[in-house]
Amino acid sequence: MALTILCALVALVLLAPLASDLLSLARIAFGAGRPARPGGPEDQRLLLLVPAHNEELLIDACLSALRGLRYPRGRASVVVIADNCTDRTAALATSAGVACLERVDREHPGKPRAIAWALARLPVADYDAVVIVDADTMVDPDFARELSRAAPLRSAAAQAYFGLSNPDESPLTRMSAVLAAATHRYAYRLKSRAGLNVPLVGNGMAVGTAVLAEYGWDAFSICEDWEMYALLTERGVSIAGVPGARIYAQEARSLSESGTQRERWTAGRLSVLVRVGPRLLASGQTSLAQKLDALAELAAPGPGLHLGAVTVLGAALSLLHPPGAGPLLAALLGSLLRPAIYAATALVASPRPARTLASFFFLPVYAVWRVATAARALRLVRGGPWVRTQRHQHHGA
Repeated sequence: MALTILCALVALVLLAPLASDLLSLARIAFGAGRPARPGGPEDQRLLLLVPAHNEELLIDACLSALRGLRYPRGRASVVVIADNCTDRTAALATSAGVACLERVDREHPGKPRAIAWALARLPVADYDAVVIVDADTMVDPDFARELSRAAPLRSAAAQAYFGLSNPDESPLTRMSAVLAAATHRYAYRLKSRAGLNVPLVGNGMAVGTAVLAEYGWDAFSICEDWEMYALLTERGVSIAGVPGARIYAQEARSLSESGTQRERWTAGRLSVLVRVGPRLLASGQTSLAQKLDALAELAAPGPGLHLGAVTVLGAALSLLHPPGAGPLLAALLGSLLRPAIYAATALVASPRPARTLASFFFLPVYAVWRVATAARALRLVRGGPWVRTQRHQHHGA
């Protein structure tokens, strides 16, 4: 019975995103989607914040891309936050002609603390939105122009298309590129059309300055992006997806490089679900459909962990035959339908589908590894040591 109850609970969690997608399709069919915003492509004043901790390896490429934005002069400002740096990050930013704030606070390190510190020292009210751009990032030349199409941004939030700058380095990066395309090109676009909030992913997220003036920056967990998404959703703030605004960051190319990152993501989402989930459910600022969708997003594992969980629990059901084993196995397998459809659609649209498809032979190994990292992530749920993801130079750099 314990196995039956466990599998039933897991199946409900894994089926929730599929149920939310079906609800989104119904909302679109009945005209409950989000109306188009009236803003123009060049009317938003953007403050582009670049939080950086010892990023001398990649920050030149980031700032070069930001300087190359095709956007009206004076409508976008770039500020680097050199947070507790012990390398040449600040010097490189200054030599690139970019404003740089140097922060030294060994007792309160980290990206969210650095952002809050910088916001208190900058003329935020002079802008329509603050955009977070990680230092290992390269933006598309039309990034700011496309982001501004989500105008007016002052009282809302938006999330850019977050892709990979190194999609062909390894099977892991090729699979991650497919996931990014499936998420931003299809899943998030469906949410936006249905009038539901798109999750924030930290990099390429824009928060309106009126929102910041009212609520401040109060996301300080190990996954500040998921925390900000949950808090803004609970407060009834609209978060739109902007797939035309493209931003690309370096993905870990091996399991050893990506382990701490995946652990942080899993622990961060679970901690936000536990802390903010009850408030979101009780909120009078958002609809029932939005509440269910946000909880599904916070509780759902990534595709690799999803597959690993179904494999482990499916094997247990097949071997032990607890009560309800057949329907539970069908429910677990059925939950794979959504990620499979999204992945297949993104795979067909990829530049080199055959080579990318070959990378998915690595998926079983990755799924088992993700189950192990999820188990290790539990130690971080109540707050634990965070280890920075390893950086490396791009090929040809």
